Amino acid sequence: MATITVFGSSFPKPGDKEYEDAFRLGQLLGENDFSVCSGGYQGIMDAVSKGAREKGGEAIGVTVETFNSEPSEYLTEIIECDSLFERIKTLVTIADGFVILNGGTGTLLELAVIWEYFNKELIKPRPAVAHGKMWNNIITEMENRIAVEKRKLGLIKTCGTIEGCVETIIKLVKD
Repeated sequence: MATITVFGSSFPKPGDKEYEDAFRLGQLLGENDFSVCSGGYQGIMDAVSKGAREKGGEAIGVTVETFNSEPSEYLTEIIECDSLFERIKTLVTIADGFVILNGGTGTLLELAVIWEYFNKELIKPRPAVAHGKMWNNIITEMENRIAVEKRKLGLIKTCGTIEGCVETIIKLVKD
């Protein structure tokens, strides 16, 4: 079973559009025989785990001791890390693909790490899809810069719908 790591904010609550989008993402991934992996706490991480579990999927949470937060109740597996850097490395290495949802500086860091690892060929590029207007703007600006540097373009895809993200992930992971 392939694993999709989902990056996103810890702030959305049930009923918020971002939470419900992540819940739907988890459902669709679970229905299509994917495990989900996330940072393991609340917000988007909780929602994607809940959605995947509801559809019979596995939900892996990668937590870090220093956060002193309660992990999502929907996790089937918890991987505890000693530092934020170890956590990010684990989130990246466990994944067969990535979905990046709305978030703040932590999510931006996670996106930057996978993008840089792909560009520097530190890991084999894997399917990565970003959802949301914020990412469209950031990715467009970065692609312009990457083009000037004559590096590989198109490593991070963008998609306007959750369903489109899942369709893209399915197509790219199975290729």
